[in-house]
Amino acid sequence: MTSRNGRLPPLRSAAVALLMATAFPACATPTDIKSDVVRYVVSSHCAAQPRCFTGIQLALNASVSDTAGHWIDILIEPGSYYEKVTILRDKVRLRGQGMGSTRLHYDAVAQTAGHHHRKNWGTPGSATLTIDAKDVSVDGITIENSFDYLSNDARSDTDPGKISNSQAVALLLDVHSDRVVIGHAAIKGYQDTLFANGNRVLIHDSFISGNVDFIFGNGQVLIENSTVESRKRAPTVTDDVQSFIAAPSTQITQAIGIVVYRSKLTREDGVPDGSIALGRPWHPTTAFPDGRYADPNAIGQASFIDCYMDAHIHPAHWASMNGTARDGSKTAVFAPQDSRFSETGSYGPGARHVDIGIKWKADMDIRKIHQTFFVQWGDPRRK
Repeated sequence: MTSRNGRLPPLRSAAVALLMATAFPACATPTDIKSDVVRYVVSSHCAAQPRCFTGIQLALNASVSDTAGHWIDILIEPGSYYEKVTILRDKVRLRGQGMGSTRLHYDAVAQTAGHHHRKNWGTPGSATLTIDAKDVSVDGITIENSFDYLSNDARSDTDPGKISNSQAVALLLDVHSDRVVIGHAAIKGYQDTLFANGNRVLIHDSFISGNVDFIFGNGQVLIENSTVESRKRAPTVTDDVQSFIAAPSTQITQAIGIVVYRSKLTREDGVPDGSIALGRPWHPTTAFPDGRYADPNAIGQASFIDCYMDAHIHPAHWASMNGTARDGSKTAVFAPQDSRFSETGSYGPGARHVDIGIKWKADMDIRKIHQTFFVQWGDPRRK
């Protein structure tokens, strides 16, 4: 991420730099793998190589039988791997050879993916990579949901062939996930690219792309020094606000939701000026003793801190979102003014905005956010 003068901005203090280095060291190379780490290889030509598999899930499945408490390193050779992958084991590192060389992709979509999920929910069931474990590191990989969203988006709503539930998740951080680190990776999709449904995840020096609500959920997400790219909709979509970057459903008891820090908000070709909102509040339909309706306690939190914003960002910056009313209709409207949204230090052509009356104020100092994400984790390799 570059500053206004094109240079990487310095960290605010040496203490923060030290904190980041000790909490999240770069992924280990084969020469510094400790003796309590079991190494696997994923390759199309294993021959007689021990612990070598032709698929990522095959390697993960084999690791379950290894001694509990050991770290598992899975080194993935360059290639394109078409598979749905689920990590259920703690202390796993997936290491590709760079986002341009190692690609994990699958094309499941919510309308037909419910059978992949424990509760038959299509959106999480569509995920290409699901992480439902603690102390997981993913580095040097492209994670993509390759469902053909644009072709479906271009179909008329009256077309019987149109898929109505077109959410297609690339990365799901599921309910048991925590202390997850994603680095030097690309996370690609369209609608609902990144579903944060667990605890803490740090994404750094990476690339995330999508269009509708493509970073969403109730988890704690910190995105640093990365590029967040908005993708186009079909030409038939001409709404004033065409897409939304974040859709947090943070519980009111949780202080931190989705934080984007020192990153670049960019767009692919074809995304119009002023057509993308930073976020909107998602209140998931939830079962309560008196019925199923939008969760009133999901007061979403999202902050953009010291970010570059291109001209595709809408002047209002934030938008409303409909939810399920108590009578079952989608008539409840949740406004950004009633959410926990903030931005500080924005710059670039999209930074200027009109005042829509957001009054929520909280101490979202990045040093305190780092404490939540770093100090409390420690160095997972030394645990």
